[in-house]
Amino acid sequence: MTVNLALKYSSKVDERFKLGSLTDSIINFDYDWTGVDTVKVYSIETSELSDYVKSGSQRYGTPDELSDSVQSLTLTQDKAFTFTIDKAYELGQEGVKSAGAALRRQLDEVVIPEIDIYRISKLIEGAKTTETAATTKSNAYEQFLSAMETLSDNKVPIVGRIALVTPSFYKFLKLDETFIKNSDLGQQIVLNGQVGKIDGVPVIVAPTSYFTENVNFVVTHPSALCAPVKLNEYKIHTNPPGVSGSLIEGRIIHDAFVLTNKASAIYVHKIA
Repeated sequence: MTVNLALKYSSKVDERFKLGSLTDSIINFDYDWTGVDTVKVYSIETSELSDYVKSGSQRYGTPDELSDSVQSLTLTQDKAFTFTIDKAYELGQEGVKSAGAALRRQLDEVVIPEIDIYRISKLIEGAKTTETAATTKSNAYEQFLSAMETLSDNKVPIVGRIALVTPSFYKFLKLDETFIKNSDLGQQIVLNGQVGKIDGVPVIVAPTSYFTENVNFVVTHPSALCAPVKLNEYKIHTNPPGVSGSLIEGRIIHDAFVLTNKASAIYVHKIA
């Protein structure tokens, strides 16, 4: 006698982990791309000081015309996706292929990570300062302080600085005895293991895959990276022509630009 055992599929989906956007806090939206694909940003030069002369017709010095330069920011990223969910599958699989949930999953696992990775790559590419050295549990905190020192020498505001670090660098940092003994966050780790700020700088731990090769950490200021999103459109079509079910479509036009006069606000550390 043949016995056919019934099969049951769970209505719960084994979802993958998702992080949400990790870069919204490190960018600015200071410029408007409405109606255009290119925005030109002026940089205005200054005039040097000279000694005042108490006689003659040019007592303030010889006047020169104030010069300027222009940076053209042209949007290059026009991305899209589309997929269908047949009504038979949506009804016959206990609703696990809900169009709304599928769209949310697409945004969480594909769209948002790609934008984060792109923004971080442009940040690294546009940095004025890049240092390369091996990181150990004995020097991680010192390397972080060197980054802060460089930004201070570049006159970058202390308030607003943000650090993006790899899990590896963060591990070395927490093992660094100097960090544990002398930093505010180090004391918090001793007490409760919480992660928040290093010497007043918010820390974002991002997957190693989000960084370009060999990058260990980045310290930046939001004023440095302009990251416009010109179009952010997602649609669910129910029973469109030719499809019995749902057609999901999405399109996003975006980019990221390091402003010329703000490149000094980005410090990149690479492992040797």
